[in-house]
Amino acid sequence: MAKAPVLEGVASSPSVPLHVVVAGAAGFVGSHLVDRLLAEGHRVTGVDDLITGRRSNLGHLARHPRFRLMEHDISRPFDIEEPIDWVMHLASPASPPKYQQWPIETLEANSFGTHHLLRMAHEHGAKFLLASTSEVYGDPLHHPQQEDDWGNVNCNGPRSMYDEGKRYAEAATMAFHRHHGLPVRIIRIFNTYGPRMDAHDGRIVTNFICQALAGEPLTIFGDGMQTRSLQFVSDLVEGILRYMDCDHCGPMNLGNPVERTVTEIAELIIRLAGSSSTLVYRDLPENDPRRRRPDISRAQEALGWTPVVTAEEGLALTIEAFRRELTPARRRRASSAGELGATASA
Repeated sequence: MAKAPVLEGVASSPSVPLHVVVAGAAGFVGSHLVDRLLAEGHRVTGVDDLITGRRSNLGHLARHPRFRLMEHDISRPFDIEEPIDWVMHLASPASPPKYQQWPIETLEANSFGTHHLLRMAHEHGAKFLLASTSEVYGDPLHHPQQEDDWGNVNCNGPRSMYDEGKRYAEAATMAFHRHHGLPVRIIRIFNTYGPRMDAHDGRIVTNFICQALAGEPLTIFGDGMQTRSLQFVSDLVEGILRYMDCDHCGPMNLGNPVERTVTEIAELIIRLAGSSSTLVYRDLPENDPRRRRPDISRAQEALGWTPVVTAEEGLALTIEAFRRELTPARRRRASSAGELGATASA
């Protein structure tokens, strides 16, 4: 098995180091992005209210000379005095149990929060990146999903606080681009996983890993034939870094086009974890998409980007990270949370 790339990326010496504001810096993806930006020689101001982000994701940066963390809710106004080159908006609950636990906060982060960050970028003459989601496609009418697909979303369903919040954030971003000439980038992130995921986030990779490590049955919602395309976090971060050097405003899909059924993912995790777990089936949640697979031709053409980490490589690294992080008791608690409140969505 080939070794997956180091998560922080390969450090280089940029000719002009940048000051990057990363909202959602303590989150799973945000913390890996911060690592890579620092490895590239840039200075980073992280912003996070720690509702779903974890301070432990940034613990290794406590004394880093080019990083600082502001504990702040981006839905409330704030400013940063020193010059800014980039504002990156990754601040939103992203897993179904979390955004359903924090529905108002999710809507505010993607509406008020997006406006505050857009205005900050505009006032500082900075560039702006929005981390949107494949959920803007809803239960897609076309497969694979292309960026010109307008989506099939239930605007008042149980997932609407996230789906519609991200659709609004995209609209606000493009309004600032068209009206103010703000340089923007919009990425639509497909199912991403890796170390530092919250074991209780309710998504299939975390649920399955925790259940497999606890030796408990893996819970599959629906018949298991719905599909997902899994992207390792280092591939996503590489795509974001390449997008910074591209003038295309987006939206741009960033995901792995290799499609697997949920049952196949469960069986792969059982094998990689060396577990004796079995499979159990439950009813599929409302509005859970049947198929997820990105068309990444735009990113391939504009960025020269294609995911390189296989599911076997990435899942093995993630399983080992969970094995180190979780005690047997925490594995059982996370496994129970997956059984009670998870969906197969991400």
